[in-house]
Amino acid sequence: MPVNIDEGNLKQGMLGLVVGLVEIIQEVLERQAIRRMENGRLSDQEIERLGLALSDLKEALDNIKKDNDLDDAVKSVREGLDQVADDMIGKLVNTEIGERC
Repeated sequence: MPVNIDEGNLKQGMLGLVVGLVEIIQEVLERQAIRRMENGRLSDQEIERLGLALSDLKEALDNIKKDNDLDDAVKSVREGLDQVADDMIGKLVNTEIGERC
């Protein structure tokens, strides 16, 4: 039986997944940069370069989402990943609680 694939949906789904993952990585990088700034582990020049790079990345992601109409696809990916993370955390917490009893 042949599989019918809608190339438009496939493209949006894949781009949505990639952009969603890059957004998550960007958020992690931002948090790490803040921790390093708060701990005094970055020079003023490093802070400036990092801020510009993260700003450029955000702008590029926003342009990609806009140019390819990906807002809904990225939102869907992010929500799905959030649910998976919540489920995993719930299982880990419940397992740890059960082991303590």
